[in-house]
Amino acid sequence: MNIKLGITGGIGSGKSVVSKLLEVLNIPVYISDDRAKMLTLTHPDIQEKLSSLLGAEIYNNGELNKPLLASYLFANAENATRINQIIHPVVKDDFKQWAMNHSSCPIIAMESAILVESGFADTVDHIVMVYAPVDVRLKRAMARDNVSEELIRKRIEAQMSDEEKKLHAHYTILNDGEIPLIPQVLELISSLSQNNRYLCPAKK
Repeated sequence: MNIKLGITGGIGSGKSVVSKLLEVLNIPVYISDDRAKMLTLTHPDIQEKLSSLLGAEIYNNGELNKPLLASYLFANAENATRINQIIHPVVKDDFKQWAMNHSSCPIIAMESAILVESGFADTVDHIVMVYAPVDVRLKRAMARDNVSEELIRKRIEAQMSDEEKKLHAHYTILNDGEIPLIPQVLELISSLSQNNRYLCPAKK
């Protein structure tokens, strides 16, 4: 039985950096956002339900009609809930299968910005929150996405607050750009490991 970590944090917190550090340690990481995008394009249940909800034009020549989906998704909270109810259960099942495929690895992880909100929390053993002050998050996200501060603030406000995330987290990693990140990740993994044997067997 492996240990499943849920890596979460708000926009610009640096959860992807933590995930990359885990991968350097040969710990497999399931990137839920990437998988959700792939499944939305390829999974028959999602395709059928989205087409039923939004019409056949939601898919054009095998490509997702992103403007149509976005206009519906952000129209109101009820619409977002409908979309999430279609996609999240499939992603959850996909992660469970992925975890089974990595059963030989003592520790695996899922990265998700909306780990708690999406109902994925019950699929992991420990929730790890990556935290950074809002001003740091703003600078990182603005530089990364090349968008305005106003837009990033709106995205932050649309997410669960850091205070609420902390209530669900078992561990917190501070990624403020000053306190070294690598020692915190190593300490976390060592604390969860027996005899520090936490590395997944190398691929042949």
